Amino acid sequence: MEPTKNRPQPDVTTAAIFDLDGTLADTMPVHYRVWIDIAARYGIDFPEDTFYSMGGIPTAKIAARLAAEQGLTFDPVAVAREKEQLVLQRVGEVLAIPAVVEIARRCRVAGPIAVASGGSRTMVERTLRQIGLYDWFPVIVTAEDTAHHKPDPDVFLEAARRMSVHPSVCTVYEDTDIGLEAARRAGMRGVDVRPLYAQRRVTPLDAA
Repeated sequence: MEPTKNRPQPDVTTAAIFDLDGTLADTMPVHYRVWIDIAARYGIDFPEDTFYSMGGIPTAKIAARLAAEQGLTFDPVAVAREKEQLVLQRVGEVLAIPAVVEIARRCRVAGPIAVASGGSRTMVERTLRQIGLYDWFPVIVTAEDTAHHKPDPDVFLEAARRMSVHPSVCTVYEDTDIGLEAARRAGMRGVDVRPLYAQRRVTPLDAA
């Protein structure tokens, strides 16, 4: 829930903001498996390394970029909607990332915490419920809440505003370079969680 007043609280000395996909939740293999199906349907070339390099970018923007780069004519918004529905059908496959969940457990004792994600609100809330963390985060900022997305700092600045804290007291936990850049632009400390767990990759043998 969003506070009625958003003035920074001078007594708050620490706050934490968590990305979701690839940070708290190991969703990326599920998302890429769905992208494989979408790519085959629309003639998109979308290698896994390219997929990971776009982590944190809303699906519609990814689809629009791929269409522009590859001269394709599909509707990015429609593709994003289709992709989200397919992911929602597989959300039961999503697992929590224990090392990052433990960090969140400690942070919620020390000060306010938030989730700030490039995903849609429906997807973010369903994923948090799947991994049992929905009730941990009174502030959840999603793609619909800001006009600009990572690497722009808006999503993190909005999370700080809703927590009523100054950006300088915030630490952002992220798994992408563009997310860490967004944290830097927001004037926040960024922590790269990628060294904390082994990234699962989708291979041609288990992509189906």
